[in-house]
Amino acid sequence: MKIWPMVKQISFYFPEYRVIKATRLSIVAMPVIALLTVIIQTSVLSVAFLPQSIAMGLFFISIPIQGFVWLGWRASHPLPLSLFDWTNKLSQQLVVQGVACPPLTSKACYMDMANILKLAFERLDNSYWDDI
Repeated sequence: MKIWPMVKQISFYFPEYRVIKATRLSIVAMPVIALLTVIIQTSVLSVAFLPQSIAMGLFFISIPIQGFVWLGWRASHPLPLSLFDWTNKLSQQLVVQGVACPPLTSKACYMDMANILKLAFERLDNSYWDDI
């Protein structure tokens, strides 16, 4: 979550921006919602419904974990050819400007692209990103 550049210029092309924002929000909000769910259902419906309210609370607590699992799966997923070519061009642009950038291998994944994107957003000027 810390490697992916959180900039709006690429948020329309990649779902990682939205998933990271939702995961960060759910880390804060879901434990509170889970606790409120258990307390309210137990107080309103009685202790007889405690197993159901605990199950709902566990569901709410699992939502941030689902975001982490998806991000981890996506990070290790291989890049499609179109993104591989685009990331190679970006990497070459960084090398032309004198930035040490690791080349992509044939088994490049989204984590490799995230590293190059982060480096590019730190080093390239904003005019490059306006053209996307």
